[in-house]
Formats: sequence, C-alpha cells, structure tokens
Amino acid sequence: MKQSIKIMLAGLLAVPVLALGMTVAVPASTFAACDAASGLKGGAECTKGTDQATELFGPKGIFTIITNTLLFVIGAISVLMLIYGGIRYTLSAGDAAAVTAAKNTILYAIVGIIVAIMAYAIVNFVLTQFLTTK
Repeated sequence: MKQSIKIMLAGLLAVPVLALGMTVAVPASTFAACDAASGLKGGAECTKGTDQATELFGPKGIFTIITNTLLFVIGAISVLMLIYGGIRYTLSAGDAAAVTAAKNTILYAIVGIIVAIMAYAIVNFVLTQFLTTK
C-alpha cells in the first residue's frame, strides 16, 4: 500500500517537470514573429495554430460542432430506444407488467426525441441570433 502511494506521488511530481521541460524545448523562433505592442487580439492571433478554428461559437465553431454532435447522439439513442420499446411491446405476450414497461420505454424515448430536437433548435437559434454581425 505504501509503495503504491510513493509511486503515485512520484508520478504527480513528474508532471510539472515534464511540463517545464517542454517549455524549454520550444525554439525561440516560434515567438519571434509576435509583436508585444499588438495587444491582446494580436497575442491571441499569434498563439493560434495554422489549422485551428477561428471562431468558438460561430456556425463552424468548435462549440457548435460539439453541441450538434452530442444532440445527434442523444437523438440516435432515443430512436434506438423507441425501436427497443416497440420490440418489447410486441414480445410482451399480454403480460401486464411487460406491456407497462414497454409503454414507458416508448414514452420516454419519444420524450427524448422531442428534447433532442428542441435543444438542437434552441442552440442553433441562440447562436444565430446572438452571433450575427450587423
């Protein structure tokens, strides 16, 4: 038990050493093109990578992509649960408990689909209304 604690502590101590070692290994020419007088926006542009997204919330921003992907996954799971509930309902063979469980599965799957569609619509509405430049 004491040996594993020592190993964990050594690992925690190694993280800052590795992080500081990486900052020393970065060549100075990387920062040579940045001008200190360019202000906050210039500093942000200087640190941005070449293939990095220019927007965070826009139509092609990373927040929009992640949100739309998660909402798609929720909708897909809801559709699969709807199909599963239908199969359970078909195979219940008149058992009252099985029919009730299948109906609840179908009901909650439909609620999940509605929530996913409404969340998608709300997120895209908010992003288009507040991020359009006039």
